[in-house]
Amino acid sequence: MDAKLQERIAAVFPRPADVPEAFRLPKPVEQREYLLGGEIRSWPGELREVRSAVCLRGGPGGGPEPARLGAFPLLTEKEAAEALAAARRAYDSGRGQWPTMPVAERIRHVEAFAFRMKEKRDEVVRLLMWEIGKTLKDSQKEFDRTVEYIAGTIDALKELDRVSSRFSIVEGIIAQIRRAPLGVVLCMGPYNYPLNETFTTLIPALIMGNCAVFKPPRMGVLLFRPLLEAFRDSFPPGVVNTVYGEGRKVAGPMMAGGDVECLAFIGSSKAADVLKHQHPKPHRLRCVLGLDAKNAAIVMADADLDLAVAECVLGALSFNGQRCTAIKIIFVDRKVAKEFTQRLAAAVDKLAFGMPWTDGVSITPLPEPGKPGYLAELIAEAKAGGAEVLNAGGGAANATYFHPAVVYPVKPGMRLWTEAQFGPVVPVAPFDDVEEPVRYVVDSNYGQQVAVFGNDPKQLARLIDPLVNQVCRVNLNSQCQRGPDAFPFAGRKDSAEGTLSLSDALRVFSIRTLVAAKGTPANKEILSRIVREGESSFLSTDFIF
Repeated sequence: MDAKLQERIAAVFPRPADVPEAFRLPKPVEQREYLLGGEIRSWPGELREVRSAVCLRGGPGGGPEPARLGAFPLLTEKEAAEALAAARRAYDSGRGQWPTMPVAERIRHVEAFAFRMKEKRDEVVRLLMWEIGKTLKDSQKEFDRTVEYIAGTIDALKELDRVSSRFSIVEGIIAQIRRAPLGVVLCMGPYNYPLNETFTTLIPALIMGNCAVFKPPRMGVLLFRPLLEAFRDSFPPGVVNTVYGEGRKVAGPMMAGGDVECLAFIGSSKAADVLKHQHPKPHRLRCVLGLDAKNAAIVMADADLDLAVAECVLGALSFNGQRCTAIKIIFVDRKVAKEFTQRLAAAVDKLAFGMPWTDGVSITPLPEPGKPGYLAELIAEAKAGGAEVLNAGGGAANATYFHPAVVYPVKPGMRLWTEAQFGPVVPVAPFDDVEEPVRYVVDSNYGQQVAVFGNDPKQLARLIDPLVNQVCRVNLNSQCQRGPDAFPFAGRKDSAEGTLSLSDALRVFSIRTLVAAKGTPANKEILSRIVREGESSFLSTDFIF
């Protein structure tokens, strides 16, 4: 490794005085608050310390040490049970104020929350940067995209309700078909997109009339504190409740009681399996799961290599590769493998690295404890099997910082072949026959997305047709990604359960139900009076603009 690069990695972390004043945390966030039954309560018990992905130099230990950001409550099974009971009271077997509220009124509550949320943008963005090491630009983008998602969800619900605001008459039966809530939802988001991914399940679940308990992820937890008052003031008591602590101590008991009707979870498939199996009534439980992925890219011999390299770098290393939609292995035709890998390594070498607030930075420290060591093990095992690190400084580490590494050639049997590394390591494998990467996708335990790069329409069509039956999105000459939010986001195999999008999420957190009556004169008069006099929220022909 070049001595200058080595020095830059060694000095990647600042001293406290070197942090720009605009991005400094004024003091640790010692959170004791949690929301339960419409009240913000204070927790008198044990707290869990929160350490930043960002390290600071000059501490007592001499070397760079993760900055202390504060602490959050380690609630117990008792508080979790109380939160679940509050949600159940608010739902009241579907008779509560929230599930029986007209759609237009629920929309107004969600709009009020979004308005209050926007007031906390700077505070939430700063905590996103410090907690998980996300760049300033991406932290701002996550916040703004979440606000846009709320607005998009409202528009999608208006459209869905407009379609439902009419009666159908079939074979002499008059009916109105609408969507009704499921009940109590336990919502748990991931650390890599703690705000956005949590709200892509929580907001549609709420707006469809469900009541919720949500547990922030173990990293990216303090950023929800500024929003507690907005939740309290924007929704009826018990509609939204927060639980903090260790998943096995709070989430597990809630599931084991059988009172959760829907589990919205984004994380590992192993954790999801544990939670699902704890529920005593599996046929009553609806699951909305975003899980693991090992998305592959396939680079054909006739691909535009400039384009393929640019998209693969973005796909593999955006937010340090810590995305379920990241490209986690690249297959390249052996005829262009040498040129592709040289260009790929050169492009990775050009990526700026540093602290999240540094303008133009792409690679930042990692929030997950022990992650650099895990990634180093993957690279060492691959090198022992004959692979090389092609870019300068690839795999070099300093505390929580890990320099991105392009590893080639990766082969079957290596851990990088099958494990979803979820970090800045880019495995590349050559192929002689395109059937090899197709077979990889077929045999994989995961089925989220794939990216295909090439220019021959006939060859691409022959790839697309089998791949759409293995994954839920084939990206043509572009990286794997979730957006736009209007598009369905799903996965096969161990990658997901349920489909999310602005409209799909409304459907997945609700169920079609109807009121039907024989078309007798008496029934027609009854239905007409109910609608005309506004006696029912369900039976209504009101049109929401």
